[in-house]
Amino acid sequence: MKISCGTDIIEIKRIEEAIEKYEEKFKDEIFTKIEVDYCESHKNQRFQHYAARFSAKEAIFKAISMKLDKNYSWTDFEIINNESGKPEVNLKTEIPEIESIDVSISHCKEYAVASAVVLFK
Repeated sequence: MKISCGTDIIEIKRIEEAIEKYEEKFKDEIFTKIEVDYCESHKNQRFQHYAARFSAKEAIFKAISMKLDKNYSWTDFEIINNESGKPEVNLKTEIPEIESIDVSISHCKEYAVASAVVLFK
């Protein structure tokens, strides 16, 4: 088994501007319906939640980029919350080389940050 990690930080304003400029096209390319519904349910903080999920996906891509040859789409990795609120990764496509992915995300008024740890078989 091998372990790989990735981390990412993003300015929330960048995600807000992208959503406002490209609207549904940006959301559809990056986020699943479940992610959009979750973010939109946090009316005043929706851009923070979008940015946190974007950052988590970017951290995952950084963790797998040197290990996997195939290109994956943003929506292949869905960031959900379990019953206790902990973020988890729901793989929307089968990636046989991956045993598990663990993510941690956080955000404040201006930034969102995420780290991902990927366990390969």
